[in-house]
Amino acid sequence: MGDLAVALSDAAKAKPRNRSRRRRAGFTLVEMLVVLAIIGLISALVGPRLIGQLTESRERAAELQIRAFSSALDIFFIDVGRYPTQSEGLRALVEAPSGARSWSGPYLRGGAVPLDPWGQEYRYSADGGSYTIVTMGPDGVGATQ
Repeated sequence: MGDLAVALSDAAKAKPRNRSRRRRAGFTLVEMLVVLAIIGLISALVGPRLIGQLTESRERAAELQIRAFSSALDIFFIDVGRYPTQSEGLRALVEAPSGARSWSGPYLRGGAVPLDPWGQEYRYSADGGSYTIVTMGPDGVGATQ
């Protein structure tokens, strides 16, 4: 009978150990909430900086594309003797306009006029001796030259 009492007392001692192991094995709700709060604070601090850098990089990409258009337009001017008309637009850099005898393009790679970083077309205006290239920016209203 002594062996049975020892076995029962060992079994009784084993149950609390299993329960304490189970409690130690997982995370408490408070620990998870603290981790979520820390992640939220970090993303609140870092998120705006990343968005700001994305906006700056898109603006910089638009500036670089406009410079590339300007270079291509200058070469077009050397070849044809004039800048594209308003109706020909930037399309004249990839397709020969009618009446342009010495056009030796395409002046842009890819065979198409690229869109601005926000997915919109660049606006081209010309008055004969000069031109303006504008992007309407992320909101479609403001202009960047």
